[in-house]
Amino acid sequence: MICTMSKHAAMAKGCSDAMMFDYRGYVAEATGANIFFVKDGEVHTPKADCFLNGLTRQTVIGMLKDMQIKVHERHIMPEELESFEQCWLTGTAAEVTPVGQIGDYNFEVGDLTKRVSLEYERLVRA
Repeated sequence: MICTMSKHAAMAKGCSDAMMFDYRGYVAEATGANIFFVKDGEVHTPKADCFLNGLTRQTVIGMLKDMQIKVHERHIMPEELESFEQCWLTGTAAEVTPVGQIGDYNFEVGDLTKRVSLEYERLVRA
């Protein structure tokens, strides 16, 4: 219910989704999808220790490792968002969805985001 309420509140402000924090204040996920960030060619994603470790999330992490991309599953503080270059969401409905902005932070739809999206599309549509 909290995700539905948060998404409605975000949409009322002109946003398409809301970023959720865990009970400790770490970045957790979007209202219906897991979140990934890119910095210096490496991927950072919140450690799934208090939210759903989605199947799409697990699939994308496996794909990244197969592509020899370093994946850091860790706690992410909100103030770290300014240092990330790219961002995307994963989920059953979202599949791999690029994110251009979270609050005041802008992200590019860079080569890695495009590559992950394309590889995921190939995997599930094959």
